[in-house]
Amino acid sequence: MNLENYFISHFNSSTIGDDGALVGKYVYSKDAFFENVHYKKEWLTYYQIAQRAMLVNISDAIAMNAVPEYALLSVAMPKSMSKKDMSDLAEGFNDMAKYYDIEIIGGDTISNTKLDITITIISRTSQPLLRSKIRCGYILGFTGQLGKSAYALKKLFNLGKIHKHSKFINIQLRQDFVQNSERVLKAGMDISDGLFSDLEKLAKLNKIGVHIFKEMPKNVVCSGEEYEMLVAFDKRAIKAVKRRATQSRTDITFFAQAARKRYTNRCKVHHF
Repeated sequence: MNLENYFISHFNSSTIGDDGALVGKYVYSKDAFFENVHYKKEWLTYYQIAQRAMLVNISDAIAMNAVPEYALLSVAMPKSMSKKDMSDLAEGFNDMAKYYDIEIIGGDTISNTKLDITITIISRTSQPLLRSKIRCGYILGFTGQLGKSAYALKKLFNLGKIHKHSKFINIQLRQDFVQNSERVLKAGMDISDGLFSDLEKLAKLNKIGVHIFKEMPKNVVCSGEEYEMLVAFDKRAIKAVKRRATQSRTDITFFAQAARKRYTNRCKVHHF
């Protein structure tokens, strides 16, 4: 057990284990976006920092087939930030909130030595998509193209520059696909730690193994920060899933099947 899982294991709640906490018809999700942990200041503008922080959090709501409605912001800012910097940061928050029809209803601001952001998203769902309910024989697939985020991150660490439309900055969330596929998808989650690492979470939670029938390079299966969807569904629904992916202009790749076979994640753990 890694240290993150060890810490979480101390809290006994039936709502822990999905991308967000499902309470009635509402989903509550929270993620941190800390300087020198999740990003470096020289990588992004203040607008882009707010943009990415919002999208990373909204991704959890969409992964559970929930419609985000409200946001609470906690922002720890260094005193070196100018009013222009603060305005750019606020503009990034507001633009992403407006795009997803989210109302920012409050939060907290404090002084800090660096820029650290924590966001709580409150969403509503009538048919939640959970990580559980996967049975042997179900097909596993992922949306989009994986690996681009790891490529961009490697470039940034090597002091290179990335385009403003790079996947590391301009995250494409799969809201249309998830909503249109709610009748055929049985389980799902967003890919934040890498395909094979997140697949391990599904396997352990559902107490299943995995037969991987599509060979993929390590830079694809281990690439974190992708925020694509990892989904599971009955093999009889393959045509329906393909059709809904086409309708929402979403690339989808089927790569594995739930099986009575031990699954071992070969990727490095991203958390402490």
